[in-house]
Amino acid sequence: MKNRLKVLRAERDWSQQALAEKLEVSRQSVNAIETGRYDPSLPLAFRIAQLFELQIEEIFEPER
Repeated sequence: MKNRLKVLRAERDWSQQALAEKLEVSRQSVNAIETGRYDPSLPLAFRIAQLFELQIEEIFEPER
């Protein structure tokens, strides 16, 4: 799944660790999501969308 998480995080000047703390996950989880090695659970995707005040579809999109 493709995502804009790294760009959104950078726009706010947040480190992976800072984002991880806000989402209550590990920094490694944030890194894995950003690099596409891990797709977040639906509850985590909702938390990410809520944090960035966006719809899930504005952050994540399926691979073509």
